[in-house]
Amino acid sequence: MKISVVSGILGEYSLDESLRYLSGLGVDEFELGVGGYPGKAHADALVLSKDKKAREELMETFRRNKMGISALAVHGNCVHPDKATAEAFEADFRAACVLAGQIGVDRLVTFSGCPGSDPDAKVPSWITCAWPTDYPKALEWQWEKVLIPYWKEAVKFAADHGVKRIALEMHPGFCVYNPETCLRLRDAVGPIVGANIDPSHLFWQGMDILEVIRILGKAKAIHYFHAKDTQLLESNMRKNGVLDTKSFTDMPNRSWMFRTLGYGHDAGLWKQIFSALFVAGYNDSISIEHEDGLMAPKEGLEKAIKLVQDSIIRQGNTNMWWA
Repeated sequence: MKISVVSGILGEYSLDESLRYLSGLGVDEFELGVGGYPGKAHADALVLSKDKKAREELMETFRRNKMGISALAVHGNCVHPDKATAEAFEADFRAACVLAGQIGVDRLVTFSGCPGSDPDAKVPSWITCAWPTDYPKALEWQWEKVLIPYWKEAVKFAADHGVKRIALEMHPGFCVYNPETCLRLRDAVGPIVGANIDPSHLFWQGMDILEVIRILGKAKAIHYFHAKDTQLLESNMRKNGVLDTKSFTDMPNRSWMFRTLGYGHDAGLWKQIFSALFVAGYNDSISIEHEDGLMAPKEGLEKAIKLVQDSIIRQGNTNMWWA
């Protein structure tokens, strides 16, 4: 396993400064944001895909700092009901596909997206209940008329440009938000689509991360892993449940909040998670994401890096002499 870091954490620093800092901490890779929600602080796929010299400079910066690229991040909503918004996300996605092939990175990280509830909708509609019957009808329309047709075309474009894995972050607010929805889309459009498992979004939904890893591992559908934690504020959950629309800044009153690794769930669980990934056949990048509202980015990041360094499996055992 290798340690990566999500680039947005260090958006206020240059690419060279970020890589030099991370390399000094023993990090192996960088998850490079190139468009969409991750932003373009370090790289812009729309520019780089058309500028060979800029691509060469980018790759030289990584070589100089002895760092790899774990994935290109281009999270967005390409099926957004607002046409202009969808087109902007789609432009970034397609440019990221082209750039991936040009620089030899075969993995993208993104969202499935979420359409509106009907052809005349103006904003996305994340449907979470089965009654009244308006909701399941709208949900089926989203999947059959928008989401699946879009991704059938998108995976072909990606594959034609050398992308082998599209890791969809299972994220509430989008159509793919758990293993079941991820596997539904994968079954419909092909195995290039798989999961980016980010436990922080699954903890508060009530999922057992070890079970998530087992089911997705069995389907050979684990394409990536984000290391981010969530603290469940049980007193608030008991009163209001887990669906929470309050601002992330309203930490005392929320039902849950994102935390640095180890501050939501202890190191023992994280060691089990990394071991389960290894058993499931995922011996790949562990990409650390920091969104802890109580802790400065570098402090939280350095603590998370230490926990991951102490917990991941670097070398599998090929000498089980006792067995």
